[in-house]
Amino acid sequence: MESTQPRRILAIDIGGGTQDIVIYEEGKSPENFIQLVLPSPTSIVADRIKEITSAQKGLHLSGTIMGGGRCVRAIKKHLQAGLPVTAEEEAAKTVKDDLERVKNLGITIKNSPPEGYEVVETKDVDLETLGKVLELYHVDLPQEVAIAVQDHGEAPPGMSNRNFRFEHWKSFIQGGGMIYNLAYLTPPDYLTRMKAVKKTVPQALVMDTCSAAILGSFEDELVQSKLEESVVLVNIGNQHTFAALVNGERIYGIFEHHTRLLDSQKLFALIKKLRRKELTHEEIFADGGHGCYIAQDSPESDFNFVGVTGPRRSLAQGLGFHMVNPHGNMMVAGCFGLIEATKSRRKNM
Repeated sequence: MESTQPRRILAIDIGGGTQDIVIYEEGKSPENFIQLVLPSPTSIVADRIKEITSAQKGLHLSGTIMGGGRCVRAIKKHLQAGLPVTAEEEAAKTVKDDLERVKNLGITIKNSPPEGYEVVETKDVDLETLGKVLELYHVDLPQEVAIAVQDHGEAPPGMSNRNFRFEHWKSFIQGGGMIYNLAYLTPPDYLTRMKAVKKTVPQALVMDTCSAAILGSFEDELVQSKLEESVVLVNIGNQHTFAALVNGERIYGIFEHHTRLLDSQKLFALIKKLRRKELTHEEIFADGGHGCYIAQDSPESDFNFVGVTGPRRSLAQGLGFHMVNPHGNMMVAGCFGLIEATKSRRKNM
């Protein structure tokens, strides 16, 4: 028997700079959903490691695979300071998937912390802490949870992470490109960061941050009105820029690049070539990005409408593109994508 209580969904979009949180509550307008923008887990872990470095103590990592970036840089600086680091196997994979490469950095694989070492737990999601914070405001955590992380996947030996991540996108487009198929209750085994999230929150639906942001852009009123005409939707994140050729619920083409390698002029040129279906995988990969793939049956449309979201969308200011703003808050576009993916899954059950 289904509950008569209004449905509630906790959506958490975990980026390199922030973790963005929305609580969907059935019957409320989206503008009135509880919304939070907090420091990312990798930033929190990095700050803790910096404290341990300052205290001149040994560091031990326990936990699961999590997003790297800032925390991995903090680990390397700890080593450079001449201080020891030990790590349990899964936590060590936050640094590199290949444990031999982890060891070559000077990290010792060890199942328990040596005496006197400070322990830091690596994980992307901390519902216990979030629950305590919200409890102060008399808000209970929803039972339904959807989480987005950026997952490069565990590449086979000899294959670059950039290539491997893009093979995932290419296979998705070749398999039909329906965006809701990028939301998983059971992610593929090679998406190890999503699998780690599932260990922490077993009931969670998981997505990549890029696909969640694109789906969340559908909630922008102007984007909604253009979807059947074919559009380009772009998420300019702190680390990755992801652009998609979209018609209805189908993605026909993608390019993914590293944001730090882009400026406004280059971004405009790449989007222009994508719209014309002239952009190649080789061009993006040679420039340090992940790649590009466009389906052969892509619509003949010119893809004239371009919508941009993401925390670095200032790169697109003045280029004549629409600044996507779903329900009045661009920063939680990915959360709105997670919410729609969760609601869609129940509809189709």
